[in-house]
Amino acid sequence: MNEMSVNGEWRSSKVSTGTTIIAVRYDGGVVIGSDSRASMGEEYVSSRVINKVIQIHDKIFCCMAGSLADAQAVTNAVIHQLSFHSMQMDEPPLVQSAAAIMRSFCYTHRDELSAGFIVAGWDRKRGPQVFQVSLGGMIVEQEFTIGGSGSTYIYGYADAKFKPGMTREECLTFTTNALSLAMDRDNVSGGVVHLVIVTEKGAERQLIPGNKLPVLQRLA
Repeated sequence: MNEMSVNGEWRSSKVSTGTTIIAVRYDGGVVIGSDSRASMGEEYVSSRVINKVIQIHDKIFCCMAGSLADAQAVTNAVIHQLSFHSMQMDEPPLVQSAAAIMRSFCYTHRDELSAGFIVAGWDRKRGPQVFQVSLGGMIVEQEFTIGGSGSTYIYGYADAKFKPGMTREECLTFTTNALSLAMDRDNVSGGVVHLVIVTEKGAERQLIPGNKLPVLQRLA
């Protein structure tokens, strides 16, 4: 039994999303996904059913990684400010605007926060978009991006399997397989897979139970 188990330090540990998050752009939409496990002290599973794919506007979502309290605080603040921005503009917000607001919060509070995000969605001006917002407030637009502790195990898979111009179904397969691989290797990623597909028509949610995920041997 280790020291953390004996003295109960895990009780005061931050709850972490200890996660794998991913977003992929295709012609007409984006696919966003994550696992559902939250951990404490990187050893104890505090929840198996956290939804880390959060809707911040009608057709804009974010995935969160890092400290769950920090990520939820930033997400709630962004939802409020983005809603106010939309009312001021009298039109739905742009995906880039949502990412910029999140970047502003992350940069302003960079010394206190321990959280990173993916912002993805569809807007009337530029269609589907994927942005990565880092811990320090850097923002990068990409065709696809991955994040969280489990991402270190799937960079090779993602680089090898991603190709520009994938269809919706190919993106769903790519995302599901990547998350399954990460959950198989990373002890703080697990649970079920949450997926959201965002297009001009709106958002569609999917949930894949752990026993329905592809296994590593089948992906070889």
